[in-house]
Amino acid sequence: MTIARVELDVPIVGPFDYETGPVDARIGSLVVVPFGRRRVVGVVTGLADSSAVDKSRLRAIERILPIDPLPPATLALAAFCADYYRHRVGQVFSAGLPTMLRKPDFSKRARLWEYVLIANCVVDLEASIPSWAKGQKRLFRAMEKHAAVDAVQARLVYRNAPKILSEWEQRGWVEKRAANPVPSATEQLQTRQPTVAPDLTEEQRHAVGAIEQTLGQFVPWLLLGVTGSGKTEVYLSLIERVAAKDRQTLVLVPEINLTPQLVSRVQGRFPSLDVISLHSGLAEGERFSRWKRARSGQAAIVLGTRLAVFTPLPKIGLVIVDEEHDPSFKQNEGLRYHARDLAVYVANSSGVPVVLGSATPSMETYSNVIEGRYRRADLSFRPAAKAPLVQFVDTRDERVEQGLSQTALTEISQCVRRGEQCLVYINRRGFAPVLLCHACGWMAGCPRCSARLTLHSRSNKLKCHYCGHEERVTHACPDCGNQDLHGLGEGTQRVEQELSARFPDARILRVDSDSTRQRGAFEAMRERIHSEQIDILVGTQMLAKGHDFPKLTLVVVLGADHALYSSDFRAGERLFQQLVQVSGRAGRAKLAGKVLVQTEFPQHPIYLSLAANNFSAFADNLLNERRSAGFPPYVYQAVLRAEAHRESDMWAFLRNAAREACGFTNDITVFDPVPAPVYRIAGRFRGQLLIQSASRLSLRRFMAQWHPLLGGGPATLRWVLDIDPVDL
Repeated sequence: MTIARVELDVPIVGPFDYETGPVDARIGSLVVVPFGRRRVVGVVTGLADSSAVDKSRLRAIERILPIDPLPPATLALAAFCADYYRHRVGQVFSAGLPTMLRKPDFSKRARLWEYVLIANCVVDLEASIPSWAKGQKRLFRAMEKHAAVDAVQARLVYRNAPKILSEWEQRGWVEKRAANPVPSATEQLQTRQPTVAPDLTEEQRHAVGAIEQTLGQFVPWLLLGVTGSGKTEVYLSLIERVAAKDRQTLVLVPEINLTPQLVSRVQGRFPSLDVISLHSGLAEGERFSRWKRARSGQAAIVLGTRLAVFTPLPKIGLVIVDEEHDPSFKQNEGLRYHARDLAVYVANSSGVPVVLGSATPSMETYSNVIEGRYRRADLSFRPAAKAPLVQFVDTRDERVEQGLSQTALTEISQCVRRGEQCLVYINRRGFAPVLLCHACGWMAGCPRCSARLTLHSRSNKLKCHYCGHEERVTHACPDCGNQDLHGLGEGTQRVEQELSARFPDARILRVDSDSTRQRGAFEAMRERIHSEQIDILVGTQMLAKGHDFPKLTLVVVLGADHALYSSDFRAGERLFQQLVQVSGRAGRAKLAGKVLVQTEFPQHPIYLSLAANNFSAFADNLLNERRSAGFPPYVYQAVLRAEAHRESDMWAFLRNAAREACGFTNDITVFDPVPAPVYRIAGRFRGQLLIQSASRLSLRRFMAQWHPLLGGGPATLRWVLDIDPVDL
């Protein structure tokens, strides 16, 4: 009797023993097994001749999913991730595998269908569509344009496509048939001509040559390049050399919005290569199809957000992490991994170089360069344009109305008159952060959170950006009855409204998470910007990185000083990174760029480093401060976060955890439990316990001993360990 050790995505520590029975289960196989009253998909991570579980209690594997076993490298990555981030192995697999592979009815889902218009019924079908049914019209046009539309593509065009297509099939207007395999990028693009690669600068050639010499061995590189210096051209040149050796390249980008833009550029350069993108915005069938092409080695280039780091690549030759400093590479729910760090692990275990690119690298990466663990290649100037001129508007001496100084308004006016584009950057959405009663001081607060409600003028609602609570704007103060209520502070909506009043003829576009909720909204906005249909942009950090708008020459930064008051020791680092990134949007083509930063502290070291375009000086000073204060990267941290409906339950759990932690080793510092920065969210009280050590190895050993001791408490209490947190 052969026993399979199976890891499952369940809240119980595995693995679980199952009889293999007649199925040919191998290590790495995805299997469907009974668990309680459910049937779930698991991964076989081991085989044995016997089990500690009584034979009468052993259950058998029902079947194996019709897909090759996961390779050893993927199993090793999951084991490392589970051990380092203190997570269950089964839940790691769940986070890294496409959704379809986690479903017991995978075989049914994996069979793709396509729908084809019946030629002599086209007129009848079109006539049947009501004038108001825009979604049905889009679906019909898509079917007219393409020979066939599969179920995944149909849902992307129209959300209710399955229902409509079923009705059309019943009426005999369309035919449903088994779909052919998804064509590869090579088949789709083989008729396109490749875009011509520009001549590399001397710095770019040096960077490419140095990194190329390390292909075939693990060497971590920092590509430190100012914004607009051509880091992407270095990536493309390296990808070309890797592809010539019939090897695959993994490219990680921080956000979904940057993926289509980069995919288009890569496909244009390499039309004969299979290029795929992987991110959470894909339909499940589409993601599985692309994942399968990557895993088979067919896809030569895989671009994706943080989840793409788990993709099996049998011929991997290079790993690239663009904007490696970006906090979105850190997953903040469930498995709290950092994709940049896992990318380094993948490169190390595969014996290939990893390139971490940024104009403002994280202090962790930069310190690794200083200490000789990483190599460095520099791109210190823009090949096609000069660095933008950075100026500061001292708001202590100049009146500010609705967040905008007169200097800023004058510069915006001149920019619009020249026919150029301007970006007004404020990293705060909504109309105003607070609704205030000036008579008694009342401020609108969330009833479920210890946070203020943000005023959204378009919907005339107050919204909580933590729990999602919404309510209509009150017309009178609930405390004193005063009807003169005011929005305090500025958000993107208020700035947009003020600019519309000041520049009625200007074409203004607001880009934030509220205005880009619908699928495809951001891509449509980006196209309008590129086609010069927009004069003034008002946006958050969604526009601060990775975008190249040739006509954008002016950037105005509002509200930068807020970060200077933060208690987070990383606030200064993030402020500098944001300012450098958003400044880099100005003057990227032949037109000169200018950046205006409104501040009350124009002589602050962060702003002076920004004006001097001197990251190294800023980073050296910051690292000295971190070393003196005992902050990362000179110590390693873990945070135990807990939340419960009753305060007493949360505090009791954290205090008990702190007592269990004491006495393990002198290398570990256990701080007292403290409230979370936002103490209450969605009715749950939140606290945290910080653990710190000067040795990463000591912290890992401690976690292995301490983690199993955590638990207990009421069923409503939730807790999670966050290793290497980016927020405290």
